[in-house]
Amino acid sequence: MFSTEQSCWFIRKVICWRAAASVAWAVLLLPPITAVFIILSRFSILHPIQTISECLSLLISASAIFSFILLCGVILMVGFLNLEYYTVIPTIACSKIALLGLLLHPRQFVSSLVHCIMGMTVAWCCAITIGGRYEMLGFPCTQSDGSPQMCLNEYQLILLLAGAFVGFSHSLLGVIHNMNYISFHTVQQYKYLRFKGSLPLVVKCSATQALYSIRNYIVVYFFLGYIPRAWICKTLNLHLNSSAHPLDSIAGLLDLSLLYHLWISATFLLFTWYITLLLFRIFVTEQVYSFPVQSSFTEDSHQCLPKVVTDKQPMILKFLALQDLALLSQHSPSRRCEVFSLSQPGGHPHNWNAISRECLSLLGDLTQRLVAYHDTVATNGRAKSLSTGSERKTSSETSVTSGTEDFMSPRPTLLMKTPASVFARSVAGGPQSPMTAPFTPDLDSPFASPALRRLTAPVEQCSPWHGTVQSPHIMRRAPKLWSTSTDSQVNGSSPPSPASVPSPKQEPSKPSLLAQFLQNRKEQVKNFLAKRVLIMYLFNKLPEASSQALFADSQAHIWALEGLSYLVQASFSEDQFGVVQTTLPSILSCMLVLQEAVDRHFKLPHASSKPVRSTSSMGDSTYKTLRFALRATLKTAIYRITTTFGDHLNAVQMSAEHRKRLQQFLEYKE
Repeated sequence: MFSTEQSCWFIRKVICWRAAASVAWAVLLLPPITAVFIILSRFSILHPIQTISECLSLLISASAIFSFILLCGVILMVGFLNLEYYTVIPTIACSKIALLGLLLHPRQFVSSLVHCIMGMTVAWCCAITIGGRYEMLGFPCTQSDGSPQMCLNEYQLILLLAGAFVGFSHSLLGVIHNMNYISFHTVQQYKYLRFKGSLPLVVKCSATQALYSIRNYIVVYFFLGYIPRAWICKTLNLHLNSSAHPLDSIAGLLDLSLLYHLWISATFLLFTWYITLLLFRIFVTEQVYSFPVQSSFTEDSHQCLPKVVTDKQPMILKFLALQDLALLSQHSPSRRCEVFSLSQPGGHPHNWNAISRECLSLLGDLTQRLVAYHDTVATNGRAKSLSTGSERKTSSETSVTSGTEDFMSPRPTLLMKTPASVFARSVAGGPQSPMTAPFTPDLDSPFASPALRRLTAPVEQCSPWHGTVQSPHIMRRAPKLWSTSTDSQVNGSSPPSPASVPSPKQEPSKPSLLAQFLQNRKEQVKNFLAKRVLIMYLFNKLPEASSQALFADSQAHIWALEGLSYLVQASFSEDQFGVVQTTLPSILSCMLVLQEAVDRHFKLPHASSKPVRSTSSMGDSTYKTLRFALRATLKTAIYRITTTFGDHLNAVQMSAEHRKRLQQFLEYKE
């Protein structure tokens, strides 16, 4: 584990400079954007030449320069918020109440407040730029008796409040649409081409979102506009102009010029913010960072790829390291040789060991999540008993991590560990024998057959089936994800009959009266709340949200699959020391188990339906289709290995189920 200073070197030396470059480009683009806004806000069809001359004189005025300085400050603040809130793993709310919790989070409250202040600042700059009736908040007027006084200019007030409302709406929509999520594109492009291709989308999203925000703002101001107006008048000692219509009325809001200026100002505000966000995404993701595979200096070892890829934080560092691994495995023979090289002195493949162990660990974690999710769905969300849950947890940790922790063993047979009794649960008073769960069927789920239930009956200690399994065929058998077949179908041996294997009855421990009382009260509260429509609306799971959250970080697994498969493919001709061949059984077993878990997941409702991409928001929705990309990448990775090695894979020792599944890939039947 590295120190905090070592783990944050990438943020200081790379990410911060990329963010600064994106903000610099946004500031450079601000003058032409402001010039276009001035022309659109002041343009007159009847006097085009006069409009152009007025716009040119306004661009070099002192008020325009001061407004430009304020806008630059807003751009800097937006860039800082992008750097502070960005993430490579989206936050997906699986229910309405979870989404409400995200919107009411204190961190989000601070962000919304800052966006309101920035929106009001941009709106004030727009009011100064447009001029005319929007230029001043107060203006001199005369009372009915002829005495002079200062009256409130409601036109500037409605514009300032519109900026605050648009900023607040932008902050909330950023949480709903995951605008702080940055994705990595499959095809890398030059920054200019990516910016040029995304510019029409930014214009469209800015204009559309501004239109919806102003529509909502007009409705809110119509009902509640008198509150800020009265507060401003009382605070600044201003009076209302009795000769003008109040703007919180139908006659005041049916001013087309006012509505146009509100919309064009909101579009300008959102466009500058979206441009800053787009440039930040481009500079962070479109510029690949190349990590050295190995270094000659010890103090730089924490910056090498085998060390960086194992870091957990920051996630952007891990993602870029996995991206670099996928690219070097495809396009860099010299760097692949460094991965396959042996350490001097000692002759150990430390580079390959670290990279392959981390990739297998990622794939094993995803497999464990998929199996746990399917177990929850199979039981309709009901909680398991305490003993079953503890056994499941122990077996999950054993079976999932065994392929990643023990694959570097010097033993010639590199298989995933099979416990003493493949399907036997531990009985009371006997030694604790871990199950192969989550790779064995759940007896409480509808997938378990009666034959399998007979096999899972507990065995006596005096039984010849107790302890180590006697058949060598069963010893070679790797854990299955799910199946209804028995061992007799695999090795030809008949299973022991239920009569010959008596199952001792365990006396269930009776809960106390207090526990029963609390459980009954809990069920009564659940039943009461389940009958309330609003409660069910807030707590019901959103369609596809659980599946999307399960694969939210699958971009890392996609790169891990690509990196492993391409390195294994290249090792057929480039691995001089055979370091990859020793771990080939573990890699194939891990991929096949994950393939079975993914296929099982896509049989669930809403898992195979592709969501419709939204083109009216700047939120990146690529995370919604990551599960489809992972399934395609996984199948391609297995085919890449099978087409390279061919019949040589028959010499690889693996379980009968995995060999049968692998044979389908060899025959192109999968």
